[in-house]
Amino acid sequence: MMRPTALALLACGLSVCSAAAPNIWPVPMTYSFGTSTVQVSQPGFKFTTTTPSTDLTNAFARYTEHYFPHTTSSTAGISEVTVTVSAPSTELQLGVDESYNLSVTTSAIAISAVTQFGAYHAMETLSQLIVFDFNTTTYLIHQAPVSITDAPRFPHREVLVDSSRHFEPLASLKKVIASFTYAKINTLHWHLVDEQSFPYDSPSFPLLSRMGAYSGYERFSQNDVKDIVEFARQRGIRVVVEVDTPGHAASWCGGYPEICPSATCNMPLNPSTNKTFDVIKGVFSDLKEVTIDTHFHIGSDEVDTSCWDTTPEVKAWLTQQNLTATQAYGYFVNRVSDLVHGLGRSVTGWEEIWNTFGTSLNKSTIIQTWLSGSTVAKQATAAGYRVIYSNSNAWYLDHLDVTWETMYAQEPCTGIDDNLCDTLVLGGGGEMWGETVDTSDIEQTIWPRLAAIAERLWSPRAVTSVPDATPRMRYFRCLLNRRGVAAAPTTNTIGREAPVGPGSCFDQ
Repeated sequence: MMRPTALALLACGLSVCSAAAPNIWPVPMTYSFGTSTVQVSQPGFKFTTTTPSTDLTNAFARYTEHYFPHTTSSTAGISEVTVTVSAPSTELQLGVDESYNLSVTTSAIAISAVTQFGAYHAMETLSQLIVFDFNTTTYLIHQAPVSITDAPRFPHREVLVDSSRHFEPLASLKKVIASFTYAKINTLHWHLVDEQSFPYDSPSFPLLSRMGAYSGYERFSQNDVKDIVEFARQRGIRVVVEVDTPGHAASWCGGYPEICPSATCNMPLNPSTNKTFDVIKGVFSDLKEVTIDTHFHIGSDEVDTSCWDTTPEVKAWLTQQNLTATQAYGYFVNRVSDLVHGLGRSVTGWEEIWNTFGTSLNKSTIIQTWLSGSTVAKQATAAGYRVIYSNSNAWYLDHLDVTWETMYAQEPCTGIDDNLCDTLVLGGGGEMWGETVDTSDIEQTIWPRLAAIAERLWSPRAVTSVPDATPRMRYFRCLLNRRGVAAAPTTNTIGREAPVGPGSCFDQ
């Protein structure tokens, strides 16, 4: 993937800051605009490409709807977008090329990209340039000619969705995933199970969901997971599934009580029996059958090992193995990592695994930071490990008192050398933990604040001005609303609150 170096980002940032930013979110890497207005014709509008595919055809249909939400009979203007993709069958994985070029002249619109995923981003950018003029009932692009060369600053731009604290039905998940594309988010971090419920139907160990789900209706079948993965893939969104162990796992105990320390002290999972690791391997093996990403997230955060010290069976095993509870935690993480690697997948884990084990971790491990005031990103990158940034004080979307302005001000590479930022900081994301979120409020809890995170992860590092971003943020929130996304007002002091009174979406 074309990823700009720190110096290139700085130069790009200076050029961006020298011109008025268009109503594009996130801000492109480089762009130029003119002073003309061109008309786009809805009747007969079409995309053309020399590399047709089902994925591109589906994207053309989606974006045609975004371009023309209102019906008009005007036939004047540009009626065709030419799309050139040099590698249209590229597999979606971390680091895939997402770059694109978009050109709008007074007579033609052209998109070029290496992969179909870059083309999708170009189509999204174009959708934000085309506006409907109600006075003339025509579609227009202002400030033509337009020339945009764009690529993300970071290759990993995620939203964590938690389907354990509250179940998220397929329709809800799909609507949320579809909205990610509007801000060029490219990863769903699916926190599939947790201590509250186990909604995933593992064919190898079916009692996990039968006994661990909230109800018989609040479950995901194998085909459901496969469906979500494919729905996301068609939109250029990776799905990285997290199965959190050994902590946050009380929901496993109903189906297979022998893998938990005891009925009264049920987590972390029991490290003293091979059955625990048989079940974990079975779950990951089942998920491998219906996912395509080369990464699994193993969680491993907030592990309180006191149950191991107070449960006779586990305590006896610790003594026999000459292990402390902390060392047993390391044994557990290493064993789960090994079984994931054995399935041909790479491992991501929360930063506690770095805090506990440091450079003894496999060098391929990705460390996801989250603790307030953490210096793990600096430590881990200095040691050659890759990291993902998700500051709980600023980028946790369930923290409703955090404004978009605070989210916008975060910098994933603070204190990290530029060369390490460019190569080892993969990106970050907004984490939508589900304690107070279900289908009724997930969209307005995510949006529009996620847009601030999305721009930080896509746009050049020098694009940091909140005053410059504010009118674009309000415009983007209105765009989300027009597309049926329940994005809350940008002026809220508490996220997801309703408007305080009548008014335009551009003022709220």
